[in-house]
Amino acid sequence: MSTWIIILIVCFVVVIVLWLMFGINWRSNRNYDRKHHLLQAKMQAEDTEELQQLLSSDSLTMHVEPRFRPLAKILSQRGRLSVSTSEAEIIISGRRKYDLLIRDILNAKESIHMEYFHFGMDKSSRRIRALLMRKARQGVKVRFINENIANFPIPSIYFLSMRRAGVEVVNFSNTRFSLLRFLMTLSYRDHRKIVVIDGRIGYTGGMNINDHYFYQWRDTHLRLTGDAVASLQYTFLDTWLVTGGQLPVPINSFFPMLANVQTDGSPLHNEIPEVLLTQVSTDDPTAPEPALLTAYEWILNHAQHYVWFQSPYLAPPFSLIEAMRQAVRRGVEVRIMLPEQCDTPIMRPINKSFYADMLQAGVQLYTRGGEFMHSKTLVCDDYLSMVGSSNLDYRSFGIDYEINTFFYDRDIALRQKHIFEADLPICRQPDAGEVKTTPWQRLMRLLAPIV
Repeated sequence: MSTWIIILIVCFVVVIVLWLMFGINWRSNRNYDRKHHLLQAKMQAEDTEELQQLLSSDSLTMHVEPRFRPLAKILSQRGRLSVSTSEAEIIISGRRKYDLLIRDILNAKESIHMEYFHFGMDKSSRRIRALLMRKARQGVKVRFINENIANFPIPSIYFLSMRRAGVEVVNFSNTRFSLLRFLMTLSYRDHRKIVVIDGRIGYTGGMNINDHYFYQWRDTHLRLTGDAVASLQYTFLDTWLVTGGQLPVPINSFFPMLANVQTDGSPLHNEIPEVLLTQVSTDDPTAPEPALLTAYEWILNHAQHYVWFQSPYLAPPFSLIEAMRQAVRRGVEVRIMLPEQCDTPIMRPINKSFYADMLQAGVQLYTRGGEFMHSKTLVCDDYLSMVGSSNLDYRSFGIDYEINTFFYDRDIALRQKHIFEADLPICRQPDAGEVKTTPWQRLMRLLAPIV
């Protein structure tokens, strides 16, 4: 009898822990405001009106094509980041990103800020880690956010060595506040990929720091310069403060582009320069509403010709499937490109379990052969395009901390359209006759909201 009591107690404790981890919806204005007030309070205390204007002024929204202005306003609601300008390189070669990042780290003079979902221990990761440590010893302020749950297999000494070299490292998940809060937020992951160097150069997109991304996989990333880097900087600093980091210097010192901004938030020049209208959009599970899911649904509801996605994972919420279905009924071509093989044994059957839903909705599915494709992109109607960290799955839309960069520009949209089309020759289209959901896939699909 005592054995059964112990078993029941253990099962009860496990159920309670799982409920704390996965059963609580944190989305509310109160949680969002409480969690993100630190940076706002610092900005207000230091009277940085120009910075507030740089990040949230809508003065550039009027230059967005009228049909897409409502989207820009949706993405900037509740203090989120507004339309800015940038010069951008779309990077589809991991080696290209590696070489550029190494060069920019070596040239850093003041600060290096780095936030990655995964930071490996392989050859390329160790070289970048060594460079961060070298720059810290040279007096450059290096701040590093460690997604310690996703990087759990990596021993703590790996990051302790960075601290000893002068790199400021904070863990994204910790028990600093309470064990209860730690358990309640343990499922959340910092899925963002951000680098900001000297406040002037930014990287974001799909690539983590790992040999897979640099040498083996097909992925898409961005290197940004210009005012949009301020949005990446702001996002990093927000997470830095939330996770326990310190900012002992005035907030304005992290934003060198403020010298080119008027008090109304607009550039000093009267005309929009030959740069890209850019909007960085973030989302996290404490936000009042799922910003990226709302944006995707808006795009599908208002597209006139086509919406093309690339994503390594496919587990969309029902509302997004329905938005795709309605778009197809209006004559919009909806395409989704996925990898033929997944990097994890769990996601492949989950992906396949949604094939029938996609085909029934009229979506054109493409499964890409060759190396694993990790890109998270969108292009719509030869004008709107996006490169980001979010997948077409429950976790990205509701659980993870994500960051996507939208462009309102014909040339860069056509560039992304061309990239999509260049991948098509090694793709195949599964048809309704060969798509049959197996019991194993249906079982794994139950895990889609949490894996």
